[in-house]
Amino acid sequence: MKASATLHPAASKHLIARGVAAHPSVRAALERGTIVVTLGTTNAHVADELLGTQIDHGAFAAGVIDGRWNVNERIGEATDVVIRNGARIEFDGASLLESLAAGDVVIKGGNALDPFGTVGVLMASPTGGTVGRYIPSAMARGVETVIPISVAKSIHAPISELSLEMGSGAIERADGIPCGLFPLVGHVVTEIEALSLLYGVRALHVASGGVGAGVGSVSLLIDGERDAVTAACDALDALKEATEPAVRGRP
Repeated sequence: MKASATLHPAASKHLIARGVAAHPSVRAALERGTIVVTLGTTNAHVADELLGTQIDHGAFAAGVIDGRWNVNERIGEATDVVIRNGARIEFDGASLLESLAAGDVVIKGGNALDPFGTVGVLMASPTGGTVGRYIPSAMARGVETVIPISVAKSIHAPISELSLEMGSGAIERADGIPCGLFPLVGHVVTEIEALSLLYGVRALHVASGGVGAGVGSVSLLIDGERDAVTAACDALDALKEATEPAVRGRP
């Protein structure tokens, strides 16, 4: 059976978060390991799924694009969510970094997804922000990185090439804060992977954007056994009423 579905941004975030929670690496770390959910708008939904309760989405973001490259006006109010052996623990940056090991998971969102599965992360901080804090240590120690990101953020150019062009010192006129671009690799979870993990169906990204309620939306073609496709579509229909709490950039 084949079906089509259109997801607005809030619905996509909910779906992707459920897919991340179903990812084998995340499930294993939730039972016997440490999961770090870094700040981000999609990651706020991931934290909700893993904790079973809703966090403050308005505070759970660092960098934002609100018509320009900007930072959350509430930055500093929330910390990364840390879950150890299934229970949330207090965030302690220094000791957390020392404790991360193989079998643990860092969940980090991104801003762009290239055709080769590499994610680009905009970096306004001169020390790399969240990327600089976690990713080098994670890669050195065999800690897995899971990357929730919508196919709406798909771009055509390779991140590896764009990252060489960018940087706060390389951009003379910026619409907002000048940034670098970090090429991030890991287990990418888009709407497509989420639908596969949750329902065992194949999904293809066929269109982006729209008008009115379709602004920022993604359109998918879903293929699989009738019962699986029906279950997936029923779940997506239920997400049409999903909303996204406001996150505002600095004035």
